[in-house]
Formats: sequence, structure tokens, C-alpha cells
Amino acid sequence: MGGCAGSPRRLSDSEGEETDLAPRPRLQDSQGAHWKNAVGFWLLGLCNNFSYVVMLSAAHDILSHQRTPGNQSHVDPDPTPTSHNSSSRFDCNPVSTAAVLLADILPTLVIKLLAPLGLHLLPYSPRVLTSGICAAGSFLLVAFSHSVTISLCGVVLASISSGLGEVTFLSLTAFYPRAVISCWSSGTGGAGLLGALSYLGLTQAGLSPQHTLLSMLGIPALLLASYFLLLTSPGPQDPGGEADSDTSARQPLINNEASESKPGSGSPLSLQERWTVFKVQTMAVFELLFFRNTFLTHAEQYRWYQMLYQAGVFASRSSLRCCRIRHTWVLALLQCLNLAFLLVDVWLSYLPSIYLVFLIIMFEGLLGGAAYVNTFHNIALETSDEHREFAMATACISDTLGISLSGLLALPLHDFLCQLS
Repeated sequence: MGGCAGSPRRLSDSEGEETDLAPRPRLQDSQGAHWKNAVGFWLLGLCNNFSYVVMLSAAHDILSHQRTPGNQSHVDPDPTPTSHNSSSRFDCNPVSTAAVLLADILPTLVIKLLAPLGLHLLPYSPRVLTSGICAAGSFLLVAFSHSVTISLCGVVLASISSGLGEVTFLSLTAFYPRAVISCWSSGTGGAGLLGALSYLGLTQAGLSPQHTLLSMLGIPALLLASYFLLLTSPGPQDPGGEADSDTSARQPLINNEASESKPGSGSPLSLQERWTVFKVQTMAVFELLFFRNTFLTHAEQYRWYQMLYQAGVFASRSSLRCCRIRHTWVLALLQCLNLAFLLVDVWLSYLPSIYLVFLIIMFEGLLGGAAYVNTFHNIALETSDEHREFAMATACISDTLGISLSGLLALPLHDFLCQLS
């Protein structure tokens, strides 16, 4: 790993190949190294997901605001609300915000699908550099774009950055104590909250979306600094770092005699766990939850939805030390019920106040964040040391696949609902 010279195990080697170097003290045993790694992975989670979240928060602006061809800097952050579809009560954009969601997630899905085939052969440092460069490029491309097509290309760069970074850093956790998974998850939740809140706050204060995006260029630089300068050299794997009394918590959710008969093999991920990671995504319907009798414009309502959702995600992704959930399939079931409830409201408009929608969306964020952090924590408990890197890289595929399918389904749903009077 770049910036970690003398590592006891070279992270640039392939998954099954180890390079033995001269023994050296394990830095993880020191309190200072522990905190550096904890802060490092928290910042990596924050920076890695930041551009992804900002693009989702800017989705309505990307699709609805018209750029003046000769003026790159002027994008009215608070335009007079106009109906793009006067025949619909939803004030629809010609293109659903699900298009931005798909541009923000499909490249990630491709990366995660291809990662198990050989991404581990590529050293970690070039992967992190590529992720940082793509994140910076996404902010620049969307900020200076004059068309939806170019803006979506910038969103694709953000997706590449986030997807490559997630696979890389989740694999990297296999070389550190298991506690860093909680730090990483909390950081990704923090990205959601800070990303959505910063975009909402800066645009609400009168800053144009372009200048708001340009002000965030320091985030990719912080990602590179966290990896190359903050993380310590990983020592011999000490994935536990926990008392032996926690052994019972490391048993698989569904016992498998076949796996127990093979010493050293990690227990397979249960079907319940796989479907929990397969996230149900309700963001695609946020745009259609439009309240006319409120002081917020349509664009502002969408930004608030994003910020509140990400606030819930941050709170639950940071809760692992306080609350651990074994039967995570319950969270997936509740997400499905939440989605059904919001879809019925979009159809019938029976909720009397936008503040009720605010609460429901924050609850959705709590469910999504809890499903994410507890699923990966359970994977870390159930897999053996030699399989953990591969398991972390592949398990996140279901999460991305669920979001992708939600976006695909939202496109025709958006067009259908927008044709209603």
C-alpha cells in the first residue's frame, strides 16, 4: 500500500500470495495506530461516498435547470417553480431523477461484478488514485456542463469513483482489526449526511449549484491524504481484536454442517443475509412526493428528502457498537413495506403534511443504514481470515444490484404517474 513501506504483507500481491518480510512490531497493538486506522477508515468512507451522495442531491437540479450557453457560472439555485408538465399534479421533469440514480449506480455495479475476476491483482495504490481522480473529475464535469448528457457523464465518473473505492476499501479492511468495518460504515453514513446537508445548505444560502460543486473539490484530496498519509502499515491479520467471550456471536446465522467439516473454511453467507444486502431503494420516488402548499419549492423539497434520508443512514451506520442486529432480513422487509406505503401515497396523496413524509424518509434511512452495517459486520464474523478480503469485495454486489433495479423500474413508473391528471 502506498505510504506504508515495509508492510509485513504486500497488499499489491494477489489474494493468495504473501511476501514474508523481516518481523517488525505490530503497529495495531499501539493505541496511536488504532486511532489512526479508525480515523483513516472513517475518512475513507466519508470521502469515497461523498461525490455519489452529492450527485443524488443535485439530481433535480441536473435535470431541471437550464444552462445559458454563454454563461458557465450562472445557474439559478432558487428559480420560480414552474410546472414541466402542466397536466400532472407531480410537477414532473421530462426525465425522471431515476436517470441520475442509474448513472450514479450502474458503473458501480459493473465494477463490482468484474472485481472478483481479477481486480485483486491490481495494487491498492493505483486503485485509490483512480478513485480520487474520478471523484474530482465528476465535480468539474457537472459544474461546467451545459447539457444534461454531459452532466450525466460527470455522474458516471462519480459512480466509478465510489464503486472502485468501495470494493477497494472493503477488501482492505481484511488486513486490519475488525473494528475498522464499523468506522468505514460510519464514514459512509457521514458522507450521506454531510454531502446532502452541504449541498442543501450552500444552495439554500444562495450559492449556485456550480460553485457548490467546485467548493467540494477538497474531498478527493482528503481521500488520497487519508490513504497515503494516515493509515498505518497493516500487520499480521488480527481480525478479531475482541474478547473470546464474543465467540458465540461469530457463529453463522444458519448452521452448515458441510462447512463445519472443513477446517479453516469460512461459513457461507446465508440467503437471508444476501437478500438483506439486496437493498430496496425508495429514492427513485422522492421526486414524485411533491407538496404544493408549502414554503419549499419542488427542488428544495427534493434536497430535504435527500438530506433527511442520509441523516437516518448516518445514525444507523454509526450504531454498531450500541446495537447489533443478527436477523437483518427484518430490515429488508420493513424497507419493502416503507416503499409500498410511499408508492400508495404518490398515487392517492393521502398524507396531509410534508413533515410526515420527512419522518418516513428518515425512518427509511435508518433501515437502510442498519442493514448495511450489520450485514457487513456479520460477514466479517462468519468468514475465515483467508476468505474475508474476497467476501467483502463480492458481498456489496447485491446492494448495488438492488439500487440499479429500483432505478430501472422507476423510469417507466415515473412516466406513468406523470401522465395522471
